[in-house]
Amino acid sequence: MSRLKDLQKNLFGGTTSNARQFGMIFTLVAIVVLFQILTDGLTLRSDNLIALFQQNSYILILAIGMLMVIVAGHIDLSVGSVAAFTGILVAKSMADWNLPWPVAILFGLAIGAVIGAWQGFWVAYIGVPAFIVTLAGMLLFRGGNQFIGNANTIPVPEGFRVIGSGFLPETGPNTGYNNLTLLLGLAGCIAVVWRELHARRVRREMNAEPIPMWISILRMAVMVGVLVFVTLRFASGRVGTSFPVSGIILVALVLAYSFYTRNTAGGRHIYAVGGNSRAAELSGVKLKRVNFYVMMNMSILAALAGMIFVARSAASGPQDGNGWELDAIAAVFIGGAAVSGGIGTISGSIVGGLVMAVLNNGLQLMGVGADRVQIIKGLVLLLAVALDVYNKRQGRFSVIGSITRTFRRDTPTAPPSSSGAEREPAKTPVAG
Repeated sequence: MSRLKDLQKNLFGGTTSNARQFGMIFTLVAIVVLFQILTDGLTLRSDNLIALFQQNSYILILAIGMLMVIVAGHIDLSVGSVAAFTGILVAKSMADWNLPWPVAILFGLAIGAVIGAWQGFWVAYIGVPAFIVTLAGMLLFRGGNQFIGNANTIPVPEGFRVIGSGFLPETGPNTGYNNLTLLLGLAGCIAVVWRELHARRVRREMNAEPIPMWISILRMAVMVGVLVFVTLRFASGRVGTSFPVSGIILVALVLAYSFYTRNTAGGRHIYAVGGNSRAAELSGVKLKRVNFYVMMNMSILAALAGMIFVARSAASGPQDGNGWELDAIAAVFIGGAAVSGGIGTISGSIVGGLVMAVLNNGLQLMGVGADRVQIIKGLVLLLAVALDVYNKRQGRFSVIGSITRTFRRDTPTAPPSSSGAEREPAKTPVAG
């Protein structure tokens, strides 16, 4: 048994924490395989994968911002209404004010920043709980969307639609695949190999126990194999489709925010505030500024998500954004974030969002009605978390516990609190 545990630790990263590193991804793969069987191969068809990713990109973008809000110990119920409000204003600016679409996008981001500053001011400087502020925002901006749009749809120009319904263009020699998608997949494979080799070099420089080379080769082979399969699926769709532009935006945001939350003082401050706001403040973290900026950032990403949805729909309507906040929150919690704050990762939230997206897509492919899809999704989410909490209290294997440990840094963990809740590894906040 001891040798088996050592093998698992080496296979997934050399530490007990990293031994569970791919647990969530394996869960996602298992769900995909299940629906691939139940739908007679429809789930992994190129056109379905492209549509699935394109239809859920805006929810995944919301999940990035929501993760930071929840880690800081807050919640944002207004994101769907902010997205709808921004979408209607941007559509109207192009239809009635003749704004060029690139300027309209900047205008939309500015709207999100102003809304975020408004809500962040009430949360950070007045001290009103974020739940109340964003509940008010949900009502306010939903009403604003319907007032401005007058319950009508407003079409958007062709150029603007690229950010929501566009794909990487066809270029280069005719290979039977989209060449830019192939290049994107190649870049991903190179990044996987570089990361593994870099990790081996770091361990060697730290005089840590070396990982057998065959373990590293196996890990790289698995990850590269998955990337190659996904790349070929996206690149081999019908002519004119490939990896969506909204996916490019999402990937760029995931990389940028993952780096920020993991490798910068500002990112560490968010975790410090969510873990223990009083201790963080005493350590030099500017508590009000952190709370202000996480709320502001959330609204900017909501504005971006709203524009992407409007671009994909080719028009802004009064029902845009309904229920988006619930999907984003579910993605974050499925991805391993703690309700009390201080725990969670960008990558975990993205995988959590994909789990919900695949579940929704698979049930629809099986012909399950929209009403029953909602019921099943709600029951699955509730039962999964309830079972996990029960197992954790009984001292048994906990999926959520494993997930939250999966993405932590390899640093000593802080002693558990009196409530038994897990916390992010203690870090020394950097003032500023």
